[in-house]
Amino acid sequence: MFLYKCVYKGVKGILHARDIMKQLVIKPEKCIGCRTCELACSFGHYGEFNPKYANVHVFEYEKAAVAIPMMCLQCEEPSCMKVCPVKAITRNEHNAVVINYSKCIGCKMCENACPLGNISYHPSLKKVFKCDLCDGDPKCVKFCPGHALEFVDTDAIHDKRAAVSAQYRDLIGEEA
Repeated sequence: MFLYKCVYKGVKGILHARDIMKQLVIKPEKCIGCRTCELACSFGHYGEFNPKYANVHVFEYEKAAVAIPMMCLQCEEPSCMKVCPVKAITRNEHNAVVINYSKCIGCKMCENACPLGNISYHPSLKKVFKCDLCDGDPKCVKFCPGHALEFVDTDAIHDKRAAVSAQYRDLIGEEA
């Protein structure tokens, strides 16, 4: 079994391959605006095809002819977690920022604290909701026909950035 070094916010140690942190990557240039991600999400979480209860929302910019799926970006230092008065928002084993509904009092402070507006309120259930990465198996990724959403190892993202940086360094002859 492969072992990977983990350095996340001061946490150092060795992780087994099954424990590698993954990240949701959005590729707006591949989004076809079909909103399948919204339907997969709402059905996966609430058993109904209702985009207003999805943890992902597709924003369409008609002038630019672009559609962009938006969801919780799992911030390194989440504002929602900081403002929760009952500490109902934590990170799970998949590094997702999640809400513990048995602790949540529905105050909506987290909704107001999210700088990107990626936490919503479910009026019939009287609770806030956000992307929780579907416990490590995001449904939006699985069903996206345009492959605009990917769930990849954070090491793979770093390796790709390093390769692009090296390519630019070679082209311009200095650090990118």
